[in-house]
Amino acid sequence: MKAETALFAGVSLFFAVSATTYGWSSAEPAGTAALVVSCLMSALVAFFLWYRHRKDGLLPKDRKGASVHEAAGPVAFFPPRSAFPVLAAAGTALLGLGAVYGLWLFLIGAGVLVPGVLGFVFQYAARGTDPVRPTAVEDR
Repeated sequence: MKAETALFAGVSLFFAVSATTYGWSSAEPAGTAALVVSCLMSALVAFFLWYRHRKDGLLPKDRKGASVHEAAGPVAFFPPRSAFPVLAAAGTALLGLGAVYGLWLFLIGAGVLVPGVLGFVFQYAARGTDPVRPTAVEDR
C-alpha cells in the first residue's frame, strides 16, 4: 500500500497547489471550494491507506520477492441470479420519468425502487459470514 499512499498524497498535494494558485489568481469562490474539497478527499484516502499500511504492515505486492500465491485469498460469494437489479433499475427509471411527468409516476417509481433496494440488501441476509463455506441457503 506504499505506492497507493504515495499516489493519493501526490494527488492531494497537486490539488492543494492548484487550489492555492486558483484562489490567489481568481475571484470566483466556487472553483476554489471545489479544489479544496478535492484536496481534502484525496488527503482522506491517503491517510486511510497510510493507516492501513501501518496497521497491516507490508503486503505481498510491496515486497520484491513475493510470489503470486501469497496474495491469494478466499474467493468471494457471487450470487447466481436475481431479479432485484432489474426491479431497482425500473424503479430508478420511473423516478426519473416521474420527476418530468408528475408526482403520480414518481410515487409509483418509489414504490418499485424500495423493494428493489431492500431486496438487494436483504437477499442473502440468511447467508453466513464465512465467505468460503456457504450456509444451507446455497446448499439447497
